Order: sequence, then C-alpha cells, then structure tokens
Amino acid sequence: MTQTAERFSVTAWRDHDEEACTRPGMALGTIDLPEVTGEACDRLWHGGARRVALDEPVDLMATGAAAERRAVALLCLVRELTARAVHVDWDLRLPAEGGEQQWKLLSHLQPPRVIGDVTDADAALYAWRTNHYLCKCVWRQGPGFVQIRDRRWGELRRFTADEPEYRTAIAALDFGVDHREVPPAVLAEFTEELLVLRVGDLAWWLPYRVNRWLQEAMAI
Repeated sequence: MTQTAERFSVTAWRDHDEEACTRPGMALGTIDLPEVTGEACDRLWHGGARRVALDEPVDLMATGAAAERRAVALLCLVRELTARAVHVDWDLRLPAEGGEQQWKLLSHLQPPRVIGDVTDADAALYAWRTNHYLCKCVWRQGPGFVQIRDRRWGELRRFTADEPEYRTAIAALDFGVDHREVPPAVLAEFTEELLVLRVGDLAWWLPYRVNRWLQEAMAI
C-alpha cells in the first residue's frame, strides 16, 4: 500500500466520549506513527484507540512540495481513522477564496474542531457537524469493478467503473500522487465528479474504503 515518508504523532484514548476520556486508564498517551497507512490505523484501532487527536493542523494554505505532501498525509490520517469509526480531533485551515467548496468536498470526514480562514467558518463548521455521518462518501472493490457511493451533496450519487485503468488510478491517488502520474482522462472524470482534491501538484482520493458498515451492507 502507498504510504507517506514522514513521521506523525497523535494522542489517543479508549473512548469516543470526551468526558469518559478523562477517567483513569482511558488515555493511551502519545503514539508515534512512522507512516500513514491503512495498516497503521488498523494498529491504532486494535490497540484500543477510539478517539485520536492530531498534534498539528491540516494546512491546505501551505505552499511548497514538502508542506503540501504533509497536508495530504494528515488528510489521509483523518480519512483512514474516519473509515474505522474513530473520533478525530483535528484543525483545518482552508483558503478564504474557494474554501466553501473545499470543506464540502471534505464533509464526509470526521468534522474538525476549527476551520481557519474560510469565509463564514462558524456556519460551515455547524453545517459539517450537524450533517455528518459515517459512510457518507465511500468506495468498495468488487469482483472486477469499483463502486463509489457519495451522499455529500444531499442525494445518493453512485458510480461504478469496471475498466482496469480506474482501479489503477484509485490505487495511485489513494494516498496522494502527482497529478501528472494519473491518466488525464481518468483524472478529469474523477475531478468532474468531485472525487479528487488537488493540493498543489498532488491529487488525492477523497472517498474512504468501506471498513465498518453502519447497517447491513445491502442498505448502504
């Protein structure tokens, strides 16, 4: 699986509830992640983590290849933890211009504590929190096809692709990749369907893979 090269520190607890996390034995302390992968997030889950706080903000205002890569890696961490039904405490910084569209693209993720710089940040944060639920924008790998189900926009949008180049592109985009490494036609289609976020030269896959169904899979 594609992974990031940086190290990350998070603070973890054994319960979703903030008050419960203050009780003896609930804190797991600071955990150093040598990389951000699905497997690393699985280890957090199996280690008992049900609430995780990022030690730094996700800054989509940052410029420069290293800063953009780190921002995408942190988004990967939020996405992978959300997919595992872990409550994530994180802060998000968005550009004032175009920030409204960006927060809606990210609204399937666990809502952040703070949205910085975007116009009407309080209203955006309220809307994000009150409309959030798990499995809002997910994808799954079937036998010979990929299916995406997206409810970020108030109705179900469903996409199914059985061409191998789409599966290859998703694998490349999953943890962020230079947009020039993805076939232009495939990237254009994913971008048009609002399934990809651009951060500088990086293109990043927004949906998370189904990990924990809220109800029977056929109902999703």
